Amino acid sequence: MTIDLHTTSLPEAVYNTLRESIIASTDPPGSVLTEAAVSARYGVARPTAKAAIERLVSEGLLRRSAHRTAQVPVLDESDIFDLYASRVVVEEAALRNLALAGVVPVAAVSAHRELKVVADSGEPTSYARADIAFHRALVLGQRSPRLAKMHALIMGEIELCIGQVDSNSLLTAADVAAQHQGILDAVIGADPELAGTRTREHILTSRDRLLNYKHGA
Repeated sequence: MTIDLHTTSLPEAVYNTLRESIIASTDPPGSVLTEAAVSARYGVARPTAKAAIERLVSEGLLRRSAHRTAQVPVLDESDIFDLYASRVVVEEAALRNLALAGVVPVAAVSAHRELKVVADSGEPTSYARADIAFHRALVLGQRSPRLAKMHALIMGEIELCIGQVDSNSLLTAADVAAQHQGILDAVIGADPELAGTRTREHILTSRDRLLNYKHGA
């Protein structure tokens, strides 16, 4: 597999490419990723592969028990409930903060535009990257650095969930774009209550679709 080195270093490129592969379920839950396998896949030295794996472990996109290889986490129902409950608390508070100012972060606008391009194309193109970027930008753009830190702690595992919702077509890009627009409208309208409510509804819709899918799997 080739990786893009035009705008980033080799270690960063390997990390980004492997991260995308995990989120897209190209490396599905339960997949084992050894340093040797990642090194061979991308044609890089083992220390470079190790650095990418360790970074993904630190973010929650991979798990490694003592003296064992890294593995893409298999999230059960209790994991998903806990993750989304935590996510609701943090993101609802963050969006209320944003709405008090009535200003949308530029990075969130950019991610929303990217998502709308995918939605408007009508093609079955992955939207997870734009969805993830949108939520990260909103939380980073509000006034509380502690909320941003809490969000970063759980976001790796949340990205796994977003990737599964996307790759299994549990929500379309158009669905997500419409929900994001509703959140943005509430922020621009300086309505903290509505921004919080729409954020909660958006997150719980994703959770429920994922849980229903796992029940039927």
